[in-house]
Amino acid sequence: MIPSGVEIYVGLVPIDLRWGFDRLAGLVEEQIGRAARSGALFVFFGKRKTAIKILFADGTGMCLFYKRLDRHVFRVPESSRADCTSIELSERELDDLLDGIELEREPPPRRGRRVRVH
Repeated sequence: MIPSGVEIYVGLVPIDLRWGFDRLAGLVEEQIGRAARSGALFVFFGKRKTAIKILFADGTGMCLFYKRLDRHVFRVPESSRADCTSIELSERELDDLLDGIELEREPPPRRGRRVRVH
């Protein structure tokens, strides 16, 4: 469904993941400066970074993919410029991101009392 060689853009400003097709398409134009129906993939993160949405136009309509992690957070790619609102990823980088290769682990929950050793 997704052709190889597709351009991939990541919005760096967290979004409200309740937003649907029209609002995300507007963000593509506002933040990324591209047409939502250009054939590129547009990746957006939620505030807690436990979920992402990907917007994609396949030529017959708009597709919206959603992935939520159970126990970890996505590692949001960083830009070298502080004023940057989006970055471009390679297909490999997107695969790694979706496969969980670049995940930050949360600290394990505390169980019981701590025992001091003297």
